[in-house]
Amino acid sequence: MDARSSRQLSAGLPDDAFATDGLLTKRVLRAYALAMLAPVGDEVLWDLGAGTGSIGIEWCRLHPGNTAVAVERDPERRVRIELNAAAHGVGGRVRVVPGRIRDALEDLPDPRAVFVGGGISADVLSRCWEALPSGGRLVAHSVTADSDVVLLDAYRHRGGELVRIGVENAGPIGRYVGFTPLRTVAAWAATKE
Repeated sequence: MDARSSRQLSAGLPDDAFATDGLLTKRVLRAYALAMLAPVGDEVLWDLGAGTGSIGIEWCRLHPGNTAVAVERDPERRVRIELNAAAHGVGGRVRVVPGRIRDALEDLPDPRAVFVGGGISADVLSRCWEALPSGGRLVAHSVTADSDVVLLDAYRHRGGELVRIGVENAGPIGRYVGFTPLRTVAAWAATKE
């Protein structure tokens, strides 16, 4: 992490600000997710399928009263989340919970916002929605056609915003510059009435 990103006040830190094994919500998608999660301070976020913990970490960086619960089943990723949180000065506010999302939900503190970045199923999404209070926000990302169907159904029944985000990064192709696409992501965001 460079000195500039440690002082950055907005969401969307550079991807290289996080130690990762490649499972990372990329910068543009992370900034979008955090904008839709709309933190106002002193709120709890569930970061489900946390990977590197980037969503929960940035959530905590946006207000000193924000906390996050990062659910991750992979033990190496859990260690990485803790290291990333400490590196960004929010280690005491990101609680890492081991296990599969569907098994962990029962014992989590009440959320004001939920981000689902992995393991989307209709059951998990429904349980997250039910856990939210009125005014609570939910954002879910999908990279598979199977999960896209779950998000489409949620959009049809609960409203909100369903977008497909495609990002391409510039890079060298010989002496020229071309664009390489990242995996397209479907994102559903909704606020519970």
